Amino acid sequence: MKGNYLKICSDVVSSNMVLIILFFLFAAFQVDAQINLQVLPNINYCAAQAQKTLNTIPAGGNNLPRNVDNGKTDWRYVNYQDWCSGFWPGILWYLYEGTHGQKWKTAADKFTRELKPVSEHSGFDHDLGFIVFNSFGNGYRLTGDPEYKQVILRSADSLATLFNPKVGTILSWPGMVKKMNWPHNTIIDNMINLELLFWASKNGGSRNLYDIAVKHAETTMHNHFRPNYTSYHVVVYDTVTGKKIKGITHQGYANNSMWARGQSWAIYGFTMCYRETRKTEFLDFAQKVADVYLSRLPADLIPYWDFDDPVIPNTPKDASAACITASALLELSTFVKDRAKASIYRHKAEAMLQTLSSSAYQSRGVNNAFLLHSTGHHPAETEIDASIIYADYYYLEALLRLEKLQHIKAYHLYKSR
Repeated sequence: MKGNYLKICSDVVSSNMVLIILFFLFAAFQVDAQINLQVLPNINYCAAQAQKTLNTIPAGGNNLPRNVDNGKTDWRYVNYQDWCSGFWPGILWYLYEGTHGQKWKTAADKFTRELKPVSEHSGFDHDLGFIVFNSFGNGYRLTGDPEYKQVILRSADSLATLFNPKVGTILSWPGMVKKMNWPHNTIIDNMINLELLFWASKNGGSRNLYDIAVKHAETTMHNHFRPNYTSYHVVVYDTVTGKKIKGITHQGYANNSMWARGQSWAIYGFTMCYRETRKTEFLDFAQKVADVYLSRLPADLIPYWDFDDPVIPNTPKDASAACITASALLELSTFVKDRAKASIYRHKAEAMLQTLSSSAYQSRGVNNAFLLHSTGHHPAETEIDASIIYADYYYLEALLRLEKLQHIKAYHLYKSR
């Protein structure tokens, strides 16, 4: 039985690898048709939409935009305790970076400081990277404010308290331990929070923070993926033995399906881990998880919320997954040594942004968000085909990354004359 199972796994991997190879051979023929996306007008569009939100945002309390439900026009707001609380101040910092307008710096500072309490409680949340590094992290990068740095360092120490050395990962949802009987669970999203630990370890924090981040990434790489490099959403571990109990796709269609945003977190997370460590195994793995994602995209390059939903195409898209992936691929394209493959990653990212910047996906007059058609938690029937703040964050981040790459290319062209 075991031999038959291994043969089936081998056949599945071989079949998928053939499809991926064929995809890249085809893509190689397309790569010369470069997309000339006009980045600045889309950054200015984001600024105009964000200004509308600033004009209508409530004072105090729950005043951090989270989502606009399908069919509605107003943001739903949350407070600093929500895992999405860092995306709005992060957007404001990116607008300051992209436009150099002082009003964005002022607004970003205001909303960033609202999040300070999360750094004052040990083990507050596994999503401290999303909350703190998007806000205080971007703020410190752009201003050098020493108060911001102290919040980042405290938050990194707080996040580290959730690390279980026996398992080798950070605990993701403490509430799920009793509720779902998940002794120690880790979600793929947690790969993004590692950036907080990496940064802190290099900017005054303990070396142990770096070691925790590397161990978490290595354990996730070994346990969180199926033989075809698609990701589970959740992996449950035994806290006594440290062994993997099972893989679950909590927010996806099924335990054996490829949930779009989860795969995007993996692409982004392992690309970032390579940047921070220069460990080639992370770069190789980032490409593997990216390749299977790219090989299964629909024609417009915006995934359905789960690649294996049986009612495709009659199911919602997830623009947020496309935004995360586009941003990740732009960075990944700068690390890959194979020029042809790097060009494919760059081209695909630009094509995704081209679609996202069209009337089919930009919110424009529908509501004050940047984008439409994201899906948060489909099984729970929440945030389905909605505007969601993290889609806007990664869309703007991808635009800024592309702008920098375009400037680098223009500089090299100028120097080569």
